[in-house]
Amino acid sequence: MRAIPAELCVKCKGHKYLCGLPYCPLMERFRSIVNSLQKVKINQESKLVDGSTPPSAIVGERGYPKVTLILNLPPSIHGEEARNYENPLNWWGKVSLGEIIKLRSSLISAMLKTDASKALDLYNTEIPLTVISENPVDSEAKLKKLEAKLKFDGRVLPRGPGGPAEKFKVTDNPKIPAKLDKLIFDDVKAQEAIYELYKHNIDYYKIINALSFGLLGQRKRRKLVPTRWAITAVDSMIGKELQEKISEYNELNQVEVYYSSYLGNYFHIILYPSKYTSTWIEIWHPLSLWSTELLVSELSENYWGEYDYMDGGYLAARLGVLEYLEKIKR
Repeated sequence: MRAIPAELCVKCKGHKYLCGLPYCPLMERFRSIVNSLQKVKINQESKLVDGSTPPSAIVGERGYPKVTLILNLPPSIHGEEARNYENPLNWWGKVSLGEIIKLRSSLISAMLKTDASKALDLYNTEIPLTVISENPVDSEAKLKKLEAKLKFDGRVLPRGPGGPAEKFKVTDNPKIPAKLDKLIFDDVKAQEAIYELYKHNIDYYKIINALSFGLLGQRKRRKLVPTRWAITAVDSMIGKELQEKISEYNELNQVEVYYSSYLGNYFHIILYPSKYTSTWIEIWHPLSLWSTELLVSELSENYWGEYDYMDGGYLAARLGVLEYLEKIKR
């Protein structure tokens, strides 16, 4: 068996398949270990699931443009309690990785197959509205079969057991933020709509879901966008707008250093006086998921927003830095 360079794994993170294999050996091993530790008890006789959906849904990318919609429900959990099952903003710094896994593994995933071009047809089912609703929305799913496996992914939140859905029915009324509701019916480019929502303080995760479920953009061009792609697109589009704004401000007049950490991720931010340029240095410790040895990778972005290669982690971290620079007008 040929060796795969650790540098390639760090750039790929289990979803770009840069090694040429149709699957990621590291993620397969990780899933196997987690699944052996998780004992999910499911009644195979009853495949009717009801609950309130938080903004919790995934558009899969495998097989694109044929895509799988993964709609998550906490069984028999309704109302505000359902919000706890996917609430990254409130989780930050408070909820442990084990608690997140426990919450996510108790969700039931109802899976529907469709084509990425069928965004308008999906809108008529109200499913897209449930994932951008301000309040949890009562829904029910009838599953064809149920698989008791906990699914892990390199970039999106873990999800619990589930299976293909015979039907998925929305039984409550979604509450849509007014600005988002307006842009759903406007015929404007996705980038313009995304930044408009961002300026009006619409929840970041709702913006991602709106793009992913085909609710934004010029109406004739709207499609379902795989969740991973939507995350990167939103980070990139908002970042581009902010970068253009801060390029007109005066430079910093001092060096500033910041630090934060959560769930085993450690961020060190160093800001220094200069024209806009950015260097992202990523260090993987020995025996971490993507590398068995100490590994350092580097990505550079120049003044014109050109970078060495696309990295979702960098774009997400960069967005927070750009928001700070916009806040201090530097």
